[in-house]
Amino acid sequence: MGWLLWKLFAAVLAALLFPHGFCLADTVVNAAPNYTFMKNAMEAPAVSYYDYIIVGGGTAGCPLAATLSKNFRVLLLERGGAPYGNANITNLEHFSDTLSDVAPDSPSQRFISEDGVINARARVLGGGSCLNAGFYTRTSPDYVRTLGWDGALVNRSYQWVERKVAHEPPMRQWQSAVRDGLLEVGVTPYNGFTYDHIVGTKVGGSIFDAEGHRHTAADLLEYANPERATVFLWATAHRILFRVRGRPRPMAHGVVFRDSAGKLHRAYLARGSRNEIIISAGAMGSPQLLMLSGIGPAEHLRSMGIRVLLDQPMVGQGMSDNPMNAVFVPSPADVEVSLIQVVGITPFGSYIEAASGVNFATRNGAGPTSSRSSNLGIFSPQAGQLATVPPKQRTPEAIAKAMAAIDALDAGSFRGGFILEKIMGPLSTGHLELRSLDAGDNPRVTFNYFQEAEDLRRCVEGVRTIERIIDSKAFASFRYPYLSVGALLNMTASFPINLRPRHDNDSISLEQYCRDTVLTIWHYHGGCQVGRVVDADYRVLGVDSLRVIDGSTFNYSPGTNPQATVMMLGRYMGIKIQEQRLGGNVEG
Repeated sequence: MGWLLWKLFAAVLAALLFPHGFCLADTVVNAAPNYTFMKNAMEAPAVSYYDYIIVGGGTAGCPLAATLSKNFRVLLLERGGAPYGNANITNLEHFSDTLSDVAPDSPSQRFISEDGVINARARVLGGGSCLNAGFYTRTSPDYVRTLGWDGALVNRSYQWVERKVAHEPPMRQWQSAVRDGLLEVGVTPYNGFTYDHIVGTKVGGSIFDAEGHRHTAADLLEYANPERATVFLWATAHRILFRVRGRPRPMAHGVVFRDSAGKLHRAYLARGSRNEIIISAGAMGSPQLLMLSGIGPAEHLRSMGIRVLLDQPMVGQGMSDNPMNAVFVPSPADVEVSLIQVVGITPFGSYIEAASGVNFATRNGAGPTSSRSSNLGIFSPQAGQLATVPPKQRTPEAIAKAMAAIDALDAGSFRGGFILEKIMGPLSTGHLELRSLDAGDNPRVTFNYFQEAEDLRRCVEGVRTIERIIDSKAFASFRYPYLSVGALLNMTASFPINLRPRHDNDSISLEQYCRDTVLTIWHYHGGCQVGRVVDADYRVLGVDSLRVIDGSTFNYSPGTNPQATVMMLGRYMGIKIQEQRLGGNVEG
């Protein structure tokens, strides 16, 4: 029984991060909008001029470009391709295939932090909204007030985003049981369906619609003015260009980018004292590009052979990743395929969420060997089976045998789901450094999970809440009564979900369990924080005509899940920039 449950855990962990079982036809994908302004960077002129140049067509960059294009000529540079026509992105059924893809042109670029936690960053128009589990929720009013944002404009900006991408998810058995279990154990009140961040239990939004189609930040470019917007895909920015001669401070005035054939292009700001370059390359890409452009810790830049433009020791500092810890619960009853729909927002700083699935290791009656024989991601069922094979014995024959063992399991072997917790904040921080001078490489990043005692305390309280939900009456039909919570913790801890060491007391010490089983929930942030690298208007300190607008500016992650707020921020700052420049009401 233990062997089978271990395989169950491997398969259903794939469901949490990579569900395959949604019953849509493979051929159904979202139709591409008529983006006449979207082109391959190989079509870019050698030199071009714009009022605004935005580096990074992700969760913030797309709404920002769409908004600024109302009144200005805008260039948006995206290092990846478009999400449209790609079933792996647009259909819930193929969620796993994108994150499992480690090809050089994959929309998902895998990296492993120095903490030993496997992670991913987006490389596609729409950014992380093309890869994530889709949960859509606003941040809290306290977060808005702390940053000094205009609350009325924040609300209008959220609404602008929601008209294109947000939906109410269907509530079925597993998610309903988790909701009722949260209420039974005291995560109250029940706040129903809402996008708002309210203490208690709620049903949040989703960027997946009722048919299982994903709606991403790229869809927000439907708001763009096609006469003033230009989007170049497969355009990797290598550095920002600055004017320094005769100026009291460096002034950004251009971007060097490379197309997929390796040809260099230059985009410059047109004449106009208020034109700007805006970096929206994310928590990994934005500090990386600043460093490659000579802005960062001087000693580190010199060690990489980079000429120092501005000694800014806080670039790359304050890196945080919200740690996720999960408990797998095998189910004697069928469960629906679901991603994050319910959240328990606790008063002690831990957020409880859940996901579920069935038949995740098979698709249309075919096992992994028939359609995804090369998908050996750490969270895939194949990886769980392969972990039983010693590393030196992982020959092609051994891999094939491992996958065949998964194929041999019956459909009932893949029932179950996860209840997970992530902590608010977090307080623990790390740093980012360059690994090379190649803008396409991943930088080296350390998050220092649970370095702060308060983060560990919140995790322990969150796992204790999960234990109570598993033991609740509401959840009784979805668990085997002879499997204790301790047994479930032991089973979860046994799976090779990260590269961190394991300890014998994982099921006894929840502190150790948190440390050993930590996963990412892809909410990493920091590196260009407000007050340290940028000012309250997101202008880079010490230089002119340069801003950073994305999650790298966050001191802590907004709400339970940040994507709604990052999209909102792109719209919000697009409006603010135009108001500062033009005056009056520029919304429309």
